[in-house]
Amino acid sequence: AEYDALPGIGHACGHNIIAAAAAGAGIAAASVAEEIDMTVSVIGTPGEEVGNAGGKILLLERGAFAGVHATMMVHPGPFDVLTPTFIAASMFEIRYTGKEAHASAFPEMGINAADALTVAQTAIGLLRQHIMPTDRIHGIVTHGGDAPNVIPAHTSARYIIRAQTLSQLEQLRPRVYRCFEAGALATGAKLEILGGDKPYSELVHDRDIAAVYRRNAELLGRSFPGSGQVMERFVASTDMGNVSLEIPSIHPMIGIASFPAVNHQKEFTRFCVTESADKAVFDGALAMAWTAIDLALEKNIRKRLLSKR
Repeated sequence: AEYDALPGIGHACGHNIIAAAAAGAGIAAASVAEEIDMTVSVIGTPGEEVGNAGGKILLLERGAFAGVHATMMVHPGPFDVLTPTFIAASMFEIRYTGKEAHASAFPEMGINAADALTVAQTAIGLLRQHIMPTDRIHGIVTHGGDAPNVIPAHTSARYIIRAQTLSQLEQLRPRVYRCFEAGALATGAKLEILGGDKPYSELVHDRDIAAVYRRNAELLGRSFPGSGQVMERFVASTDMGNVSLEIPSIHPMIGIASFPAVNHQKEFTRFCVTESADKAVFDGALAMAWTAIDLALEKNIRKRLLSKR
């Protein structure tokens, strides 16, 4: 159950819906769990939006998912999508340290940390021609200097790199890091790269669980006619991917009536507290609860899931 919001725009990814649906599913499934020999847990997972060392990764490492044989969550979006694409990702922070000087009187006495970042960004822009079409490199400048008449001695940025798999991500990483090293080499600034050590993996949907969820969601009037142009281009990342490599999992998108507003827009935030959002909570909770019950009752699936861990 994710519940973190986005800085400045609140629940523009609908994690309020995720948390409420998970709680509802847990309550519903727990009411019959003893009868069908099933244990139900609702695990709150903070910090999914941070892009590095998300809550699920830390919880996995510390044993919170020990003894769990299947996991699921629903995520709001403009459309219902049964098995959306989530790829590997890593977020890291860049810091350049140079030397201050008067920008007009003594520029030759300074080491320009802003120039170092500019060189790196230019190199990244050129690198994009030579990476896989499914790779992504994007970031923001978090500090660019303090005054226009002072050579900046300190600049920083936060970047995310993405690739189809963890393996491909680790091939992309050194190429991107070399762009930042180029900024340091060109200007003489000192470079620090922080984070990036706990990347998000690609998400693997369990086909059996997805098929059961689809059946139950369709009983509630949900449909999965095809993702359409917008969702075909949908590429995101989540620490649920790390869970899915350890435990059979699903992460379907549950539609709310928001389009053309989409995730991470402030307009989407408003749609996450509407009747359509409430219906997504209700449908998501029921579909997940029914799916958990079906997994416990369908002998072949239950046997396979129990054999995994």
